[in-house]
Amino acid sequence: MLAAEGTKGNRATARFEPALFDRLFAGCRVERFAPGHYLFMQDDCADRLFGVVSGTIEISILSPEGQKLIANIELPRSLVGEIGALDGGRRTASAMCMGACEVVSIGRAQLMERVGSHPELARAMIELLCARLRWVSGEFGDQAFLDIEARLAKRLLLLSARLADAEGWIHISQSELADFLGATRESVNKTLSEWRAAGLVELKRAALRISRASALRKLAETEM
Repeated sequence: MLAAEGTKGNRATARFEPALFDRLFAGCRVERFAPGHYLFMQDDCADRLFGVVSGTIEISILSPEGQKLIANIELPRSLVGEIGALDGGRRTASAMCMGACEVVSIGRAQLMERVGSHPELARAMIELLCARLRWVSGEFGDQAFLDIEARLAKRLLLLSARLADAEGWIHISQSELADFLGATRESVNKTLSEWRAAGLVELKRAALRISRASALRKLAETEM
Protein backbone atom coordinates (compact mmCIF):
# COMPACT_ATOMS: atom_id res chain seq x y z
CA MET A 1 0.00 0.00 0.00
CA LEU A 2 2.78 2.41 0.93
CA ALA A 3 6.26 2.91 -0.42
CA ALA A 4 8.45 3.68 2.57
CA GLU A 5 11.73 5.54 2.29
CA GLY A 6 14.29 6.71 4.78
CA THR A 7 17.40 5.84 6.71
CA LYS A 8 17.83 2.48 8.38
CA GLY A 9 15.26 1.95 11.10
CA ASN A 10 13.18 5.01 10.15
CA ARG A 11 10.52 5.87 7.64
CA ALA A 12 11.22 9.40 6.53
CA THR A 13 8.25 9.47 4.20
CA ALA A 14 5.39 7.19 3.30
CA ARG A 15 4.08 7.51 -0.23
CA PHE A 16 0.92 6.03 -1.68
CA GLU A 17 1.18 3.55 -4.51
CA PRO A 18 0.25 5.26 -7.81
CA ALA A 19 -3.11 3.50 -8.15
CA LEU A 20 -4.18 4.44 -4.62
CA PHE A 21 -2.93 8.00 -5.01
CA ASP A 22 -4.93 8.36 -8.23
CA ARG A 23 -8.03 6.84 -6.62
CA LEU A 24 -7.86 9.16 -3.63
CA PHE A 25 -7.51 12.28 -5.77
CA ALA A 26 -9.64 11.20 -8.75
CA GLY A 27 -11.20 14.22 -10.44
CA CYS A 28 -9.10 16.73 -8.47
CA ARG A 29 -7.55 19.60 -10.39
CA VAL A 30 -3.75 19.90 -10.49
CA GLU A 31 -2.53 23.25 -9.14
CA ARG A 32 0.92 24.69 -9.78
CA PHE A 33 2.78 26.72 -7.20
CA ALA A 34 6.04 28.69 -7.27
CA PRO A 35 8.96 28.12 -4.90
CA GLY A 36 8.28 29.56 -1.46
CA HIS A 37 4.50 29.21 -1.65
CA TYR A 38 2.88 27.94 1.54
CA LEU A 39 0.12 25.37 1.16
CA PHE A 40 -0.77 26.13 4.76
CA MET A 41 0.73 27.55 7.94
CA GLN A 42 1.04 26.04 11.38
CA ASP A 43 -2.16 26.57 13.43
CA ASP A 44 -4.29 27.25 10.34
CA CYS A 45 -7.73 25.65 10.29
CA ALA A 46 -7.51 22.38 8.34
CA ASP A 47 -10.09 21.58 5.69
CA ARG A 48 -8.09 19.88 2.91
CA LEU A 49 -5.66 17.04 2.27
CA PHE A 50 -2.90 17.69 -0.27
CA GLY A 51 -1.11 15.24 -2.54
CA VAL A 52 2.26 16.01 -4.13
CA VAL A 53 2.27 15.37 -7.89
CA SER A 54 5.72 16.83 -8.57
CA GLY A 55 8.30 18.81 -6.63
CA THR A 56 9.18 18.74 -2.94
CA ILE A 57 7.35 20.16 0.08
CA GLU A 58 9.12 21.27 3.26
CA ILE A 59 7.29 20.51 6.50
CA SER A 60 8.40 22.78 9.34
CA ILE A 61 7.44 23.66 12.91
CA LEU A 62 7.89 27.04 14.61
CA SER A 63 8.41 27.44 18.33
CA PRO A 64 6.60 30.26 20.20
CA GLU A 65 9.91 32.15 20.07
CA GLY A 66 10.06 31.80 16.27
CA GLN A 67 12.74 29.11 16.07
CA LYS A 68 12.24 26.91 13.02
CA LEU A 69 12.64 23.14 12.87
CA ILE A 70 12.36 21.38 9.51
CA ALA A 71 10.53 18.17 10.32
CA ASN A 72 10.46 16.47 6.92
CA ILE A 73 10.54 16.78 3.15
CA GLU A 74 7.69 15.31 1.14
CA LEU A 75 8.22 13.88 -2.35
CA PRO A 76 5.84 13.06 -5.22
CA ARG A 77 2.89 10.82 -4.23
CA SER A 78 3.29 11.88 -0.59
CA LEU A 79 0.30 13.16 1.34
CA VAL A 80 0.55 16.50 3.14
CA GLY A 81 -1.70 17.69 5.94
CA GLU A 82 -3.39 14.40 6.69
CA ILE A 83 -3.63 14.90 10.45
CA GLY A 84 -5.70 18.07 10.31
CA ALA A 85 -7.72 16.79 7.37
CA LEU A 86 -8.68 13.65 9.29
CA ASP A 87 -9.45 15.10 12.72
CA GLY A 88 -10.58 18.57 11.66
CA GLY A 89 -8.15 20.25 14.05
CA ARG A 90 -5.60 22.94 13.35
CA ARG A 91 -2.45 22.39 11.33
CA THR A 92 0.41 20.94 13.37
CA ALA A 93 3.08 22.30 10.99
CA SER A 94 3.63 24.52 7.95
CA ALA A 95 4.00 23.18 4.40
CA MET A 96 6.09 25.15 1.89
CA CYS A 97 7.02 24.43 -1.74
CA MET A 98 10.81 24.09 -1.93
CA GLY A 99 10.72 24.48 -5.71
CA ALA A 100 8.07 24.63 -8.39
CA CYS A 101 5.40 22.12 -7.36
CA GLU A 102 2.29 20.49 -8.75
CA VAL A 103 -0.28 19.61 -6.11
CA VAL A 104 -3.76 18.13 -5.91
CA SER A 105 -6.11 18.48 -2.95
CA ILE A 106 -9.36 17.12 -1.62
CA GLY A 107 -11.78 18.58 0.91
CA ARG A 108 -12.31 16.92 4.29
CA ALA A 109 -15.88 15.84 3.61
CA GLN A 110 -14.95 14.20 0.31
CA LEU A 111 -11.88 12.62 1.92
CA MET A 112 -13.98 11.00 4.64
CA GLU A 113 -16.47 9.75 2.04
CA ARG A 114 -13.78 8.16 -0.11
CA VAL A 115 -11.95 6.60 2.85
CA GLY A 116 -15.25 5.24 4.13
CA SER A 117 -16.20 3.81 0.75
CA HIS A 118 -12.84 2.23 -0.08
CA PRO A 119 -11.33 0.00 2.64
CA GLU A 120 -7.99 -0.09 0.80
CA LEU A 121 -7.71 3.70 1.18
CA ALA A 122 -8.56 3.46 4.87
CA ARG A 123 -5.87 0.81 5.41
CA ALA A 124 -3.34 2.91 3.52
CA MET A 125 -4.16 5.97 5.63
CA ILE A 126 -3.69 3.94 8.82
CA GLU A 127 -0.32 2.67 7.56
CA LEU A 128 0.65 6.24 6.68
CA LEU A 129 -0.15 7.53 10.16
CA CYS A 130 1.80 4.66 11.73
CA ALA A 131 4.78 5.43 9.51
CA ARG A 132 4.62 9.09 10.54
CA LEU A 133 4.50 8.13 14.21
CA ARG A 134 7.52 5.83 13.85
CA TRP A 135 9.42 8.62 12.08
CA VAL A 136 8.59 11.18 14.78
CA SER A 137 9.56 8.70 17.53
CA GLY A 138 12.88 8.11 15.79
CA GLU A 139 13.50 11.83 15.50
CA PHE A 140 12.81 12.36 19.20
CA GLY A 141 15.24 9.56 19.99
CA ASP A 142 17.92 11.09 17.80
CA GLN A 143 17.50 14.49 19.44
CA ALA A 144 17.77 12.94 22.90
CA PHE A 145 20.53 10.38 22.43
CA LEU A 146 22.73 11.27 19.43
CA ASP A 147 25.39 13.94 19.23
CA ILE A 148 25.61 16.49 16.42
CA GLU A 149 27.93 14.34 14.29
CA ALA A 150 25.64 11.30 14.26
CA ARG A 151 22.52 13.40 13.65
CA LEU A 152 24.16 15.33 10.83
CA ALA A 153 25.53 12.15 9.23
CA LYS A 154 22.07 10.53 9.24
CA ARG A 155 20.42 13.64 7.83
CA LEU A 156 22.97 14.10 5.04
CA LEU A 157 22.55 10.48 3.93
CA LEU A 158 18.79 10.98 3.84
CA LEU A 159 19.00 14.29 1.96
CA SER A 160 21.47 12.85 -0.53
CA ALA A 161 19.07 10.01 -1.34
CA ARG A 162 16.18 12.44 -1.76
CA LEU A 163 17.48 15.73 -3.09
CA ALA A 164 20.92 15.26 -4.68
CA ASP A 165 21.26 16.33 -8.30
CA ALA A 166 22.84 14.21 -11.05
CA GLU A 167 26.33 15.08 -9.78
CA GLY A 168 25.51 14.31 -6.18
CA TRP A 169 25.21 17.90 -4.92
CA ILE A 170 22.63 18.64 -2.24
CA HIS A 171 21.52 22.24 -2.69
CA ILE A 172 20.95 23.32 0.88
CA SER A 173 22.48 26.01 3.07
CA GLN A 174 24.13 25.36 6.40
CA SER A 175 21.41 27.42 8.07
CA GLU A 176 18.79 25.11 6.56
CA LEU A 177 20.75 22.08 7.75
CA ALA A 178 20.78 23.57 11.24
CA ASP A 179 16.98 23.94 11.00
CA PHE A 180 16.75 20.25 10.11
CA LEU A 181 18.71 19.25 13.18
CA GLY A 182 17.47 21.75 15.73
CA ALA A 183 21.11 22.80 16.07
CA THR A 184 23.06 26.03 15.66
CA ARG A 185 24.58 27.05 12.34
CA GLU A 186 27.95 27.34 14.08
CA SER A 187 27.92 23.70 15.22
CA VAL A 188 26.93 22.53 11.73
CA ASN A 189 29.64 24.66 10.12
CA LYS A 190 32.30 23.34 12.52
CA THR A 191 31.36 19.71 11.88
CA LEU A 192 31.21 20.12 8.09
CA SER A 193 34.56 21.91 8.04
CA GLU A 194 36.13 19.02 9.93
CA TRP A 195 34.52 16.51 7.56
CA ARG A 196 35.75 18.45 4.52
CA ALA A 197 39.30 18.38 5.89
CA ALA A 198 38.93 14.61 6.39
CA GLY A 199 37.61 14.11 2.86
CA LEU A 200 34.12 13.04 3.88
CA VAL A 201 32.26 15.86 2.12
CA GLU A 202 32.78 18.62 -0.42
CA LEU A 203 31.40 22.09 0.20
CA LYS A 204 30.47 25.04 -1.98
CA ARG A 205 28.13 27.97 -1.58
CA ALA A 206 24.70 26.74 -0.42
CA ALA A 207 25.49 23.15 -1.44
CA LEU A 208 27.45 20.08 -0.38
CA ARG A 209 28.26 16.63 -1.70
CA ILE A 210 29.05 13.43 0.16
CA SER A 211 32.44 12.00 -0.79
CA ARG A 212 32.57 9.03 1.57
CA ALA A 213 29.09 7.76 2.32
CA SER A 214 30.46 4.67 4.08
CA ALA A 215 32.24 6.88 6.61
CA LEU A 216 29.05 8.82 7.34
CA ARG A 217 27.08 5.59 7.73
CA LYS A 218 29.68 4.36 10.19
CA LEU A 219 29.40 7.58 12.19
CA ALA A 220 25.62 7.28 12.37
CA GLU A 221 25.54 3.56 13.15
CA THR A 222 28.31 3.72 15.75
CA GLU A 223 26.41 6.35 17.71
CA MET A 224 23.17 4.40 17.37
